[in-house]
Amino acid sequence: MARIQIPIDVLTSRLNFGERLNSIRSGSLASRFSNLRPLSEFFDVKRINKPPNFGEMQSRVNYNLGHFSSNYAVVFTMLCLYALLTNFWLLFDIIFVVTGMFVIGKLEGRDLEFGQQRFSTVQLYTGLWVIAIPIALISGVFGTMMWLIGASGVVILGHAALLDKPIDEAFSGEAV
Repeated sequence: MARIQIPIDVLTSRLNFGERLNSIRSGSLASRFSNLRPLSEFFDVKRINKPPNFGEMQSRVNYNLGHFSSNYAVVFTMLCLYALLTNFWLLFDIIFVVTGMFVIGKLEGRDLEFGQQRFSTVQLYTGLWVIAIPIALISGVFGTMMWLIGASGVVILGHAALLDKPIDEAFSGEAV
């Protein structure tokens, strides 16, 4: 039986994901959010309509992902916060791991003496992960990640596909 192979580079090159990820990695957090677009432009309901064909939808997605990238980062952050606030066990687990690693890091490689017992940093890290991994599995971390991917994909790509380009940008790519 022949295997079907889908060339991933063909799919991702259509939306220029590589260039977008490089621009995200190269900038600082302050410069990333310095180009936030106003809410009146981001939620302009007069420009929302169904694209007539797939080529127009692709053109809108390319334009809007670049134009509203900081706004989409804020939307993704808000969805992450919502997911954490509605999943108490996952929030507890993240706080537990961060606090545990901070405390172990403060030891600077020395052993922790607790009464008559001495615990090495390897034992402390092992204990931390032995407790944290089952809590993460119980909290449904994979389900939360899949929900986050799906929800952000629907919201961000849906907005990018349905929001029409401004009039001045719509004609800038055409030859005269």
